[in-house]
Amino acid sequence: MAKLNRIRVVLAERDLNNKWLSDKLGKDPATVSKWVTNTTQPSLEALIAIANALEVPVQELVRQEDFSHEKFGLK
Repeated sequence: MAKLNRIRVVLAERDLNNKWLSDKLGKDPATVSKWVTNTTQPSLEALIAIANALEVPVQELVRQEDFSHEKFGLK
């Protein structure tokens, strides 16, 4: 599975952990763990909440190279 988000990286850069994020968002720790490990992807609403909690732009949480036009058959 492609690693579509950088949540783990941003948490590590800020010396924070999954528990902190789950508490901050009021989400189940298992859900946050799935986001952090790229097992599942957060909804756009959740991604915005994560960005707000981490005080970063949403773009910093998204891996741009995984959204190439060729990969999705776009021109």
